[in-house]
Amino acid sequence: MVLTCGDQAPDFTLKDQDGVERSLSDVRGKPLVLFFYPKDDTPGCTIEACGFRDSYNEFQALGAEVWGVSGDGASSHRRFADRHQLPYPLLVDDNNKLREAFGVARSLFVVPGRVTYVLDAEGVVRLVFNALLDATAHVEQAKAALRQLAR
Repeated sequence: MVLTCGDQAPDFTLKDQDGVERSLSDVRGKPLVLFFYPKDDTPGCTIEACGFRDSYNEFQALGAEVWGVSGDGASSHRRFADRHQLPYPLLVDDNNKLREAFGVARSLFVVPGRVTYVLDAEGVVRLVFNALLDATAHVEQAKAALRQLAR
């Protein structure tokens, strides 16, 4: 199933880079930016993650949480987050179960897709932005969607 705007996001619980369990139900009542990225420490993913880092205060001002998701393990996520001083959790998506639940396809049938979702305070999908090669656009698209929600 591919989630589209207006769909209810499935509840989930995954551990982050520090072993803390994160659930969609934990952030009910506030918007969530959930960005799926292919791999820690690759050029495009680093640009994207640092873009979310650099705009993190804006996301917080818009009342939103930011969570990154990839299939890399906790130790890889921890190194990536520490190296780039990422202020938000990176979720460990073992076996890409969450990626599958959201319908994030592989690009070119090989590379895990780069897709950003903005969920409103009730967990309803308000943005699906899919652009493997334009990592910087994900941050701007997410901010624009959150500004629309705030109106």
